[in-house]
Amino acid sequence: MLKRILKSYDYSLIVVLAMLTIFGLIMIYSASMVSAVQRYGWESDFFYQKQKTNIIISMFVFIFTALVPYKILQSKKVLVPIVFLSLFGLGGLFVFGHVAGNAQSWFKVGTSSLQPSEFVKLCVIIYLSAVYAKKQAYINEFNKGVVPPLVYLVLVIVLVAIQPDVGTAMIILLIGSMIIFSSGMSFRNIFRLGGIGLLFAIPLLFLIQEFLFSDVRVGRFLAFQDPFSAENVKGIGWQLANSYIALGSGGLKGLGLGQGIQKLGYLPESHTDFIMAVIAEELGLFGVCFVLLCIGYIILKGIFIGVKCKDPFGSLLAIGISSMVGIQSFINLGGISGIIPLTGVPLPFVSYGGSSLLQLSLAMGILVNVSMFVNYETNYKNRDTKKQPNKINQESDKRFPFVNRRGV
Repeated sequence: MLKRILKSYDYSLIVVLAMLTIFGLIMIYSASMVSAVQRYGWESDFFYQKQKTNIIISMFVFIFTALVPYKILQSKKVLVPIVFLSLFGLGGLFVFGHVAGNAQSWFKVGTSSLQPSEFVKLCVIIYLSAVYAKKQAYINEFNKGVVPPLVYLVLVIVLVAIQPDVGTAMIILLIGSMIIFSSGMSFRNIFRLGGIGLLFAIPLLFLIQEFLFSDVRVGRFLAFQDPFSAENVKGIGWQLANSYIALGSGGLKGLGLGQGIQKLGYLPESHTDFIMAVIAEELGLFGVCFVLLCIGYIILKGIFIGVKCKDPFGSLLAIGISSMVGIQSFINLGGISGIIPLTGVPLPFVSYGGSSLLQLSLAMGILVNVSMFVNYETNYKNRDTKKQPNKINQESDKRFPFVNRRGV
């Protein structure tokens, strides 16, 4: 039994995760060693050592969630605490939260910090997957099967948005939308839900337009349109302009590991949100393609696991987790390349950040566990099930020889 379980784990997914995380650690040291000294007055390897500790902790978390059966998450004993802890965590930020980057999104103790909204992404995936999996029998009954789980989703989005962290709130909304779209409900209900959402969203936007369209956010849109203008390049467009320079300087092979220029004070968040710009400058197209291929493999593998999984809960979990990685990667890469306005979202597995890495390790452990059950059922359980009826039928023939297979 144990041997079969161990053989059923998807080791290719585990290897890709390990490669991407270790690569991220190397690039964090390269991108942060100057800013750690000049900007913060710390040792050059400060962020490297912190991230190394985060990786060790995350490794044990990953192993734990990869070994514990994912179906436990569907029980009320686990699901109810997840909901209440996520809401209390977000609410507690307004009393005990630390402000950084114009958002009150962190609990801070010394040099360590925890961002609850990162973990709430996974909480939303687990909750919506569990509830919609249980409602499969009446998934198309709008008032009973569609609407109730959305109360939690709306509460979470509102609490994150008013921190204010509109970027993370949008990510949570998109993740929830992907799970809803994949839940099996009819397109009629999906369109109906979208229409109701717009009816509430439009007047809400008018009420909070001063909050939503603050000077900082409007400035990001202006910088997105023309970061090199005389007005923007020394202000709100500084990061994006230097990101463009870094992306364009690397060429095919890059300037060499550790030889980047933009991290020397020109790119303030070089080890977090803009780490891909440093990768492009130092390792060129080869480094960028390595990261994109690894992230792409994780996303496609997660979708494949979700499609292949026969359990609705496991299927929605896999799709939700892979969607989270894909959405967050697109927003980060789209921001640094000027496809979309900047939102301050880290690149999964690569950017510096303990909360992000820990949450992703939890999610990947669950995904690997779902994959293991899918492979086990495909390779062993179905094979045993096919053999078992033959034995039962043989015993039935001996005990009831007058009954044939067609029931005549």
